[in-house]
Amino acid sequence: MDQNELKQQVGRKAVEYIQDGMIVGLGTGSTVRYMVDALGQRVQAEHLNITGVTTSLRTTKQAQDLGITIKDIDEVDHIDLTIDGADEIDDDFQGIKGGGGAHLWEKIVATNSNKIMWIVDESKMVHQLGKFPLPVEVIPFGSKHVFDELARKGYKPEFRLADGKKFLTDQKNYVIDLHLGHIGDPFALSDELIKMVGVVEHGFFLDMVNTVIVGRQSGPEVLQARD
Repeated sequence: MDQNELKQQVGRKAVEYIQDGMIVGLGTGSTVRYMVDALGQRVQAEHLNITGVTTSLRTTKQAQDLGITIKDIDEVDHIDLTIDGADEIDDDFQGIKGGGGAHLWEKIVATNSNKIMWIVDESKMVHQLGKFPLPVEVIPFGSKHVFDELARKGYKPEFRLADGKKFLTDQKNYVIDLHLGHIGDPFALSDELIKMVGVVEHGFFLDMVNTVIVGRQSGPEVLQARD
């Protein structure tokens, strides 16, 4: 199977965990697109009463086009289960997310969820975080000063670009990607970054995920990270 087939595999497996009446957080990214498609099929075939809370405008449109009811996060008092992708997951089930620039909304939805599931193909499983660039979302005002401070610290920052211009998140912020290579202490770096004035959020998702479904050539592997 190629990578897309592995993503489709875990997307279909993930929707088996969704039950009638649930409020479900719907993540963002290429793997999640397959999951949302599979959920839409279940909603139409089984007439499931599902409410989705999305993590990006892209996912909102996709879900609504498939007939899935969508509510804003402030319109619900909880989320039963959030299903999202990840860019890297290490041996301790710590993660980096935000390759699509949606990590701020993704983290808000995740932290208001009773359970969190990540769905990935096997290439996303790593021994140590850091090969994938760590996204840091910053407000535009003063962003060059944040960039310069990150450079002074040796974090090899780059403004993320789209069509030759600075990439804008759904909140109209910039993303600075840190090319770290390896991250020895993600908790310490997480704490350092979030305390920097001008930083809105970063892409560390630490001690958060409950279940990981990994797409492998032999079939989907379900891993329990924590209760």
